Amino acid sequence: MPLVENGQIVQDRYLHVEDDGPIPDRVPAIVSAQRFLANADALVRRDGSLGVWWPNDRRIAELAPWLGHLALVALQFPKFRDGRAYSQARLLRETYGFGGTLRATGDVLRDQFHFLIRAGFDSFEVKKSADARVFAEAAARYSVVYQPSADGRVPALRRRVQRAGTDPG
Repeated sequence: MPLVENGQIVQDRYLHVEDDGPIPDRVPAIVSAQRFLANADALVRRDGSLGVWWPNDRRIAELAPWLGHLALVALQFPKFRDGRAYSQARLLRETYGFGGTLRATGDVLRDQFHFLIRAGFDSFEVKKSADARVFAEAAARYSVVYQPSADGRVPALRRRVQRAGTDPG
């Protein structure tokens, strides 16, 4: 699957490790939530960046104690109409302050790119190369936002108030 990070098509530098597969040292690796939770202490001590595939039916709170040790969290969209990973992304960014890479995996469609970015995603596994090429356009399409969100963009009203010099916060 093509991988898009920060608006660019890139080679995935992470090794996708099966539950029974070996994890080489000094190689960025992604493991399943099940494997991670069963061996979290050992996995966070290994030499190399670590990521975890996190299903959308698990609570993010289970992952929270380990977020400082993870370079990447891949949230799964099993079907395009199942949006629970959006909520997980917002929790990771806003509640738990996760600053690593947040990857959308699974049934990720080009129509969702802007909303995924707003929810805090910065990496996307897409099904088609054509979708990957469309990403940069989708990411730049909207120059003004109205709602606060996990992407850190300042909403229009707050920008106006800041320019006027009357922003109390």
